[in-house]
Amino acid sequence: MSDESTAGAKFDRLVALMARLRAPGGCPWDREQTFDTIKPYTLEETYEVLDAIDRRDWRGLAEELGDFLLQAVFYAQMAQEEGRFTISDALDAICQKLIRRHPHVFGDAEAKTPDDVKVRWDQIKDEEKKQRGDAPKALLSSVPRNMPALVEAQQIASKAAGVGFDWANVEQVIDKLHEELDELRSARNGSDPAQVADELGDMLFVIVNIARFLKVDPEQALRGTNAKFRKRFGYVEEQLAGRGRKLTEARIEEMEELWQEAKRSDA
Repeated sequence: MSDESTAGAKFDRLVALMARLRAPGGCPWDREQTFDTIKPYTLEETYEVLDAIDRRDWRGLAEELGDFLLQAVFYAQMAQEEGRFTISDALDAICQKLIRRHPHVFGDAEAKTPDDVKVRWDQIKDEEKKQRGDAPKALLSSVPRNMPALVEAQQIASKAAGVGFDWANVEQVIDKLHEELDELRSARNGSDPAQVADELGDMLFVIVNIARFLKVDPEQALRGTNAKFRKRFGYVEEQLAGRGRKLTEARIEEMEELWQEAKRSDA
């Protein structure tokens, strides 16, 4: 038996297990779930996958990907029970889409760079919408409003840039950041907290655009900084504990000195 058929058999088992859990006499918790109640778990599993990747925890990633696959199987099982579609329909849809949108691999088209692939992908996607007779929608309507704000900003900015609404270069965006920082300082001198929040939001949006110009994923960049802060702050706490001190008992100068030690150890 090939690796592919083994994986297929194991996927079939997962589908069968999910059907059993949802069937009469199955699990009371699984049986009462709906599309809406499962959504928070889908988001949680997504972030756990990302966390395992960040930590390069490959064994953990294998487990998290299993949990991630379960989400798709769970939704498909509920859809099948309602007579809407099956997991086979979902698998057919993604396989057909991958073949259709990669004519440079499965056909005679050419795409020599990742940018070429992205342009062709978007062209094929637009053509698919025309063939389905989808009514024209506002450009940004395709960006979900319920995704994390940083990711939403990234997609909004990319969509707008795709039709030419963009800065000419990253230096212009950096200049815009300084402008927004001045506006934030001005807002702080006022008495309207809403204006401060508004200006801070503008500044964050500009930073997302700087990341786009530099081809950096802002979500992953921030996750990396969060991990770095955790590590360095953990060093400060550990060193203080070794001296019989608590964080609340240390002076800021002492914590800063230890922070710099942690920083040097990262170099």
